[in-house]
Amino acid sequence: MKHLGKISVVLVLVLSMAACADKNSPNYQYMPNMYEPVGYETYQGVDNGLFPNGTEAMLPAENTISRGYMPYKFENTPEGKELARLNVSPLDSLQSEANLATGKELYDIYCAICHGPKGKGQGTLVKREKILGVPSYDDVARNITVGTTYHTIYYGLNSMGSYAAQFANEEEMWQVSEYVMKLKEDLTK
Repeated sequence: MKHLGKISVVLVLVLSMAACADKNSPNYQYMPNMYEPVGYETYQGVDNGLFPNGTEAMLPAENTISRGYMPYKFENTPEGKELARLNVSPLDSLQSEANLATGKELYDIYCAICHGPKGKGQGTLVKREKILGVPSYDDVARNITVGTTYHTIYYGLNSMGSYAAQFANEEEMWQVSEYVMKLKEDLTK
């Protein structure tokens, strides 16, 4: 009988504690600022005397560009692509072997999965029928040049999106463009 009384007291205490517990908030907050952050609105005024009217996002001056970035001079239109056709690679011709080697490495990483390692349009994704309609570089109707290849990498074409964000700089895109022209030349032999 003594044990039944002790068990019932413990049971009542456990049930009363469970009834008062709130699962959404802890019972004791030793450091409440860790649980309930002080939310500041972006650009609101702060009562520290520095910015009584709030801070404002500074917009760049008109007609300025980010440091280290030059916009591409041709638009993403069919006319822009035709103008890019006449564009030549600005890379140093004395380092053509190094440029082609780097272009091959980048091509193997970003392009060969669809276009194939030799540019025949038979990459792994095409063979597995994940994508369709990747033409070969030696297709006469394509009439690709180093300028149109760069334009396509920069803006994308048809179902191929832009790959400009994958490359670190313009030089890498030109290196891949030159390597594509080498693949085209190898296919036409």
